[in-house]
Amino acid sequence: MGLFLGTTGCAVNLSAMNTDELGHGFLADPTSSFAQFVGRVSPELLPGMQGTQRDELAPKATTIVAVATPSGVVLAGDRRATMGSMIAQKDIQKVFIADDYSAIGIAGSAGLARDLVKLFQVELEHYEKIEGLPLTLNGKANRLASMIRGNLGMALQGFIIIPLFVGWDINENRPRIFSYDATGGCYDENDYHAVGSGSLFAKGSLKKLYSPDLSLDQAVTLCIQALFDAADDDSGTGGPDVLRGIFPTVISVTVDGARQYDEDEVARTTETVLARRSSRPDGPRAEL
Repeated sequence: MGLFLGTTGCAVNLSAMNTDELGHGFLADPTSSFAQFVGRVSPELLPGMQGTQRDELAPKATTIVAVATPSGVVLAGDRRATMGSMIAQKDIQKVFIADDYSAIGIAGSAGLARDLVKLFQVELEHYEKIEGLPLTLNGKANRLASMIRGNLGMALQGFIIIPLFVGWDINENRPRIFSYDATGGCYDENDYHAVGSGSLFAKGSLKKLYSPDLSLDQAVTLCIQALFDAADDDSGTGGPDVLRGIFPTVISVTVDGARQYDEDEVARTTETVLARRSSRPDGPRAEL
């Protein structure tokens, strides 16, 4: 079979349809409308449906990076959300304080991910009020994993949530980073990690510049450098917008608790990075 050209001039590729499905579908419920028939048997072949996925209808949030240091962990995210090839929002927030000693960043379907963050924050507060003490960091990480697993049905439709969870482990007296997959798998990461569409480029930057003896301020700078590198090569990651005053969101978690850096602090660090990149646009180089 070849192309069928309807009265409207729209073509449907009949050769792409399974012949068994054609016969069974038509005999099971015959219809005089060819469009209804194709819509029931192979809706993806109808004009306007080809190349369109349901998850493209929802904004996506990326990219998130985390860096662990001896004194704490830094979590940072860019501010762009995309919807297909369009920029859906220039200043979305993707990084949040979860409770006194943890923080969470989100990549994936922005609306679902932000709702998950709100529910997770309430979950941690509710547990502490009922039990009289907070969950351990492992307990928080595992609870988040179960919530992601609960979204598996939506993930199979393309609405995926991939968080990055960090915190200060009071029991072990050290910072920790947890990554996840779409099925709720939880993984304990060492030193640094990145998630989102620009994670490949961000992680490459972190890998070259990371040092285990970084100070917290140096870790903030490193995160911003990594987001710069991600924005260079990934259209889904937004670089800093100096004209509009849009800079990455940065949170640190230490033995003293979690705190979000105010915009002026992040702006100063970002502008310092920009000034250095004016002479080296590709950023700092690691020593050989």
